[in-house]
Amino acid sequence: MSVETDVEFRPGAVATDEVLFARQGSLGRIRLNRPRAINALTDAMVASMQAQLERWAADDAVTAVALEGAGERGLCAGGDVRALRSAILSGEDDPARFWAREYALDAAIARFPKPFVALMDGIVMGGGLGLSAWGSLRVVTERSRVAMPETAIGFFPDVGMLYLLARAPGEVGTHLAITGVTVGGPDAVYAGLADVVVESRRLPALVRELADGRVPEPRELDDDRVPAPTLGAERDWIDECYAGDDAAVILDRLRGHGSPAARAAAEVIASRSPLSAAVTLEAVRRAARLATPEQVFAQDLALGRAFLAGSDFVEGVRAVLVDRDHDPRWTHAGLADVPRDAVMRMFAGAPQP
Repeated sequence: MSVETDVEFRPGAVATDEVLFARQGSLGRIRLNRPRAINALTDAMVASMQAQLERWAADDAVTAVALEGAGERGLCAGGDVRALRSAILSGEDDPARFWAREYALDAAIARFPKPFVALMDGIVMGGGLGLSAWGSLRVVTERSRVAMPETAIGFFPDVGMLYLLARAPGEVGTHLAITGVTVGGPDAVYAGLADVVVESRRLPALVRELADGRVPEPRELDDDRVPAPTLGAERDWIDECYAGDDAAVILDRLRGHGSPAARAAAEVIASRSPLSAAVTLEAVRRAARLATPEQVFAQDLALGRAFLAGSDFVEGVRAVLVDRDHDPRWTHAGLADVPRDAVMRMFAGAPQP
């Protein structure tokens, strides 16, 4: 949601009006500006943000940066995967270069030398999490809908999120990565993807505080009325069912569990790309053993190229986002049909844990 204050936003040095910038006091503000597409990221947006962050990092008058999304629907729905699909089908030389640039921007946010505040109001998915979850203050609201839904389109959770998900409590990160289910603000905080839940009506006041040169600690923004996270209450079945390295076994455990929530998770996983689900499990296990976010970004890029070379990605994007028939024809009939060597081939060129 756009945080309306008396400030004028303009395009940056990279000429695009799909992302806009403003100075308010000592705060640099970034507004993603494709509201009809829930601010889905394009190559030009990534390049423009990278250039502006480099400027603000070197500007002593800027003490913090805040990220927000235009419109009422959310911060960012992710990368523009429909455009990526078109690039693949047209035989473009290297469609994966978008991911390389996107991951470089995410890494720049992770190491940004000043406070980077993400206002994660509304929908925050995929590449939107890459822009926000690496920030130093990650604010969700009662409207937040957070997810890494990539297995639904024949891909995997990228933008470095497996580094964070692999370090979530118990097997919560494995559950979120394989299912791609959407969670609210309290669960995003519980999983380590956000820091604090703030009422959306309080965001303008927070922006004014940032503009005055003060970045509050999460505990200063905390609200005792925030509901308890659902994921915390479901840890018993999550930790039990998602243990191990065999995705087919995990699916069987979920299907046979007494918890209705576990059986619902099984139905979700059964609808996802079997190859994507199997690769995601292996990727999250490897991410737990990789020492740095940079290594996980490198794994993401290697996997991204492998998914371009032959996977369910093109078909998944067609079924979910292009034709929207939600009837994908996956390469494998089910998780039990995905050979182990097919999974391991996807990691060629990835860092070894």
